[in-house]
Amino acid sequence: MTSQVKINDGAQAGAGRTPAPALRADPAVRISLLILCGLALTAALDFGQVILAPICLSLVVGTLFGPAADRLSRIGVPSWMSALAMVLLFVALILSTGAAFVVPLSDWMDKLPLIWAQLQSQLTSWQGFFASVASLQNELQNAMGQSGNMQVSVDDTSAVESVFYFAPTFVAQVILFLASLYFFILTRPHFRESLLRMCDDHHQRRNVATVIQAIETRLSTYLVYITFINVGLGAAVALAMWALGVPSPLLWGMLAGLLNYIVYIGPAAMVAVLTGVGLATGNTLLAILTPPAAYLVLNLMEAQFVTPMVLGRTMTLNPFVVFLTIAFWIWLWGPAGGFVAVPLLLVAYSIFETLDQQSSNRARLEI
Repeated sequence: MTSQVKINDGAQAGAGRTPAPALRADPAVRISLLILCGLALTAALDFGQVILAPICLSLVVGTLFGPAADRLSRIGVPSWMSALAMVLLFVALILSTGAAFVVPLSDWMDKLPLIWAQLQSQLTSWQGFFASVASLQNELQNAMGQSGNMQVSVDDTSAVESVFYFAPTFVAQVILFLASLYFFILTRPHFRESLLRMCDDHHQRRNVATVIQAIETRLSTYLVYITFINVGLGAAVALAMWALGVPSPLLWGMLAGLLNYIVYIGPAAMVAVLTGVGLATGNTLLAILTPPAAYLVLNLMEAQFVTPMVLGRTMTLNPFVVFLTIAFWIWLWGPAGGFVAVPLLLVAYSIFETLDQQSSNRARLEI
C-alpha cells in the first residue's frame, strides 16, 4: 500500500513537472514573457528617471574620461586625485561652453519678436492655402455633425513657480551625476576585478573579460572620434556662417557641434534654428534658406563620408535601429536619453557580437 502511494505520488509529481519544459519550449510563451519583461523594464526606467538618467549619463561620460584617469594612476597619481581631476575637468568644459553660449544667445533672444514678425510676413502668401484648409475642416465638421467650437484651458502655473518646482530636482540630479561620475572613474578597475572574481572557471572569466574589453574599447573609441568629428563640423559651420555674413557664426558652430551628439534629432533641430536665423537676417526666400541649406550640405558630408571613414565599418550600425533607439530614449528620458541612446546601443551590440563570435568559435572547434 505504501509503495502504491509512493508510485502514485511519483506519477503525480512527474505529471506536474512535464508541462514546464513544454512551456519553456513554446515560442508563444517565450515571446509573451519577453514582451512582459520589456514593458516592465520600460515602466521601471520611466519611474526611476530622476535617479537612473544621471547615473547612466555618468557611466557614459566616465567611459570617456576613465582611460585618462588610468594613465594618471600609472604615473603615481592617487586614484582619488585622478578621478577628482577628471570630474573637475568635465565641469570646467561644461562651464566654459555655457559661458560661450550665454552672451550671444541673450542677444538672439532679444531678436525673437523680429523673427516672429518675419515669419508672419513670409506666411502671408500662404493665407489662401490656410483659408482653404480651414473651410475644408469646417465642411467636414458640419458633415459629421460636430461643432467647430474649440475649448482652451489655461494653466495658471507661472514660469517662476515651475522653476522653483523643478530647480531642487535638477540640482539633485546634477549632484547625483557628479558623484556617480567620480565614484565610477575611481572604482572602474575594482569593479572589473570584482566581476572577474565572480566567474566560476577560467573559460567564463575569459568571456567576461572579452566582453568588458569590447565594450570599453568600442564605447571610448566612438565617444573620442565623434567628439573630434563634432568639433570639426562645428568649425566648418562657423566658417560657413561667417562666409555667408550670418551674425554670431561662432555660436552656430558650437551649437551645431553640440547638437550633433544627438543623431538625426540634433541636425533637424539645427536646421530649424538656422531657419529662424535666416528669417531674422534675410529679406528674400533665398537669403532665408541659405543658412540651413549650407548646414545641411556640411552635415550630409559629415554623415555620409567623414563619419564612416573615421569610425570604419566595424562601428557602423543599422540606421533604422539607431533611429528607433534614439526615439525611444528621448521619449523615455528626454535630452539625456538622446545623448546616451547610441552609446547604450553600442554596449548591447558589443555584448551580442562578442557572444556570437565566441559561440561560433566553439562550434568551429567542435567540428
